[in-house]
Amino acid sequence: MKIIHCADLHLDSKLNANLTGQKKRERKAELLNTFTHMIDYAVEHDVRAVIIAGDLFDTVNVSVTAQNTVKAAIVNNPSIDFYYLKGNHDADGFLGRLEVMPDNLKLFDEAWTVYELSEKISLRGVELTEDNACLIYGSLVLDNDKINIVVLHGQESSCQSKGKELSISIPDLKNKGIDYLALGHIHSYKQEKLDRRGIYCYPGCLEGRGFDECGEHGFVLLDIDEDKRTVGATFIPFAKRRLHTVEADISGCHTTTDIAEIVKNVLDAANIPARDLVKVVLTGSVDVECEKDINVLLKRFEDDFYFLKIYDETGLAIDFNTFLHDRSLKGEFVRSVMGDDELSYEMKTEIIRCGIFALAGEEIGESENY
Repeated sequence: MKIIHCADLHLDSKLNANLTGQKKRERKAELLNTFTHMIDYAVEHDVRAVIIAGDLFDTVNVSVTAQNTVKAAIVNNPSIDFYYLKGNHDADGFLGRLEVMPDNLKLFDEAWTVYELSEKISLRGVELTEDNACLIYGSLVLDNDKINIVVLHGQESSCQSKGKELSISIPDLKNKGIDYLALGHIHSYKQEKLDRRGIYCYPGCLEGRGFDECGEHGFVLLDIDEDKRTVGATFIPFAKRRLHTVEADISGCHTTTDIAEIVKNVLDAANIPARDLVKVVLTGSVDVECEKDINVLLKRFEDDFYFLKIYDETGLAIDFNTFLHDRSLKGEFVRSVMGDDELSYEMKTEIIRCGIFALAGEEIGESENY
């Protein structure tokens, strides 16, 4: 039997952190399309069930388009059972708008809900709350003669705990007879041994939405051999676009042209496809009088990718001692700033950078991230 394990799709995400206008609308549509393409994959590969381990949607208020897309994917594929366990972002809005609950949509509750996928495969899950978070372990009783799949949504932990972010105590799930622990909540793929018998897995999200979700994204395909009692779990990369963060050390650069050459070399070495989203982080230390125009850099590279942003995290390579006896307006300015004990070192360097450019009659470039 083949089963897809996915989680954290966050359909209908606002995507306001980086994108605006047309590209934001495109990416919202792409998240939906990747979900429907995953269901197409399920049909083509004779997948029997799809486990959605939480956070199918991103907010309570789900658009009609997203609702209809998910509903159609379920209703139009009656040969596939959808096991939907709500996560911390999900609400009853989508389910409440279903006029008739599809027979192939299976839900969970705040107590263990059990589904028998076959005579030899059992699936169960529970939606965590502050009230049941510490009680689920003692009430989990499995048939060791069956292949057992358990579904939960929460943050893995080394112990039981209560808090705003509900945790899953991995040690308390060991030696329970679990063959595959299907988890949701962490947005990157992770698979680990649970105990001598089973494994636990976070599939991550289907599509990266921000630069805290870089790398490959997709779902996990389970291939269960009921006779041999084996569970194969393979990560399937499936995202339309990837997000990348690259660092460019621009120490020693004196002009925007110098910096652009360094950034070009870093991007060329990374070999990033043009369809992807990229964040370039400028690092290192530059001279206080370095001519550095972030807007020019953005224009230089933004057409090479679907989306590009630049963060400036450089420091100033400045020896303030050289200004101690400088009998000039610049020297007086530097000494005045450095003598202010209420300012942090970072604030002092930024004030000095802006001040020296102003004294030189140059336009003060933005130092904040783009």
